[in-house]
Amino acid sequence: MKKLVRITTVPISLEKLLEGQLGFMKAYFEVVAISAEKEKLEAYGKKEGVRVFSLELTRKITPIKDIAAVFKLYRFLKKEKPSIVHTHTPKAGIVGMTAAWFAGVPNRLHTVAGMPLMEASGFKRKVLNFVEKLTYRFATEVYPNSKGLYDFIIAENFTKASKLSIIGNGSSNGIDTKYFDPVSYSENDKISLRDKLKIPQGHFLYIFVGRLVKDKGINELITAFSKLSDSNNTISLLLVGPFENDLDPLLPETLSTIEKHPNIYTVGYQSDVRPYFSIADALVFPSYREGFPNVVMQAGAMGLPSIVTDINGCNEIIAHGKNGLIIPSKDTQALYNSIKQLSTKPSLFANLKANSRERVTLHYERQQVWDALLFEYQRLLGKDK
Repeated sequence: MKKLVRITTVPISLEKLLEGQLGFMKAYFEVVAISAEKEKLEAYGKKEGVRVFSLELTRKITPIKDIAAVFKLYRFLKKEKPSIVHTHTPKAGIVGMTAAWFAGVPNRLHTVAGMPLMEASGFKRKVLNFVEKLTYRFATEVYPNSKGLYDFIIAENFTKASKLSIIGNGSSNGIDTKYFDPVSYSENDKISLRDKLKIPQGHFLYIFVGRLVKDKGINELITAFSKLSDSNNTISLLLVGPFENDLDPLLPETLSTIEKHPNIYTVGYQSDVRPYFSIADALVFPSYREGFPNVVMQAGAMGLPSIVTDINGCNEIIAHGKNGLIIPSKDTQALYNSIKQLSTKPSLFANLKANSRERVTLHYERQQVWDALLFEYQRLLGKDK
């Protein structure tokens, strides 16, 4: 059986961004998962039934540690001789593709799912641009997971078009619409959870799911919601996700409002976000940059319309006026206007909600993405013969 190595920077990316995918692939390949955080990685490997190899990777710019990781990975790949090395996330990409190139792995694949460099400037942007170009140079195939990312890569001249392709309709993993299904939760379940969180039953509930950081548009979201709630006390906002004050902190006034506002609720990171979607009315996702956001697909599958920014991925999942609203990035006033629309125009809300699940099930069902990726692997291995 051919050997397939999949690499991400941290195990949570394997768990959430590629959930179930490696378990599916093990029917066709001997699969090895590589990431940092040894204990969490081993727990993931046990759950998915795949081998694991721990590698010291960080999400920051750490050249010395990265060189050490390249050398350690190179030795592992020389010993294992995989047919395919497939990386995700920027740090895993540069380390994985470099080591795989030196080790002579024939198929070196990298998926692009969001680029931190899009929000960088000055010297940091130059460094990140260089790293991105180097990653693609060492790769044999590059898979942007949205049309917007594909166009961005071409515009920035990071690599030639012949190296690029999009798997399926986009997304790195699709969405399991049987798992994300609103019928899984009864009215009693919803009432009970709202009561537990002390969210008023009659409130129109907006939800955000993701890291609570600047790049996700949280500063703008809190400002817009706070302003609207001054004139409308029948709305609430639920924030599901962790703060990352060391990497991308929020403004002090944003943190203060989150802590003190009576209609803003936080529940931290949740391994299962479905119950929180089930009690919400609409997703608000004002991110600055994305690849192909799972959260927007998950919300759609749970029957929620979404307010998203006009960035790649988001503007492919959401069709403005069909299953959600699209607004400019970093525009607090536009965000205010859109959240006001959803909670004050029942016919608009009903129409958007009615289309939300169908659009996701038609285009982004998980099995479709897995089958398309398997076909790509088999195509590449056929070329090797």
